[in-house]
Amino acid sequence: MKLDDLLKESRTIWGDRRMTLPEIVTAMGVNYGDICRYARDKSEGKKVDETELKKELGNTVFSLIRWMDDLGYSAEDCIALARQAQTRYQKVNKRT
Repeated sequence: MKLDDLLKESRTIWGDRRMTLPEIVTAMGVNYGDICRYARDKSEGKKVDETELKKELGNTVFSLIRWMDDLGYSAEDCIALARQAQTRYQKVNKRT
């Protein structure tokens, strides 16, 4: 699926109201908190519902596409900048 298609689907679900940066950060915190809870449970040896974890990771990606647009940014541009930054970072911070 293309990013534009995901954005259109997101707008169908949520409508055209644009979230502000503080609203986005708050919503992002909820997603992050859910993922952190799964990580904590896993580190404590508890059973983690993999479907729920996958859903939360997907929620984060799907929402980020809309949030970038909410702020007036192209998801493609944001991803290109991230790719460049990660490539530069990896070259000087190789993991072994």
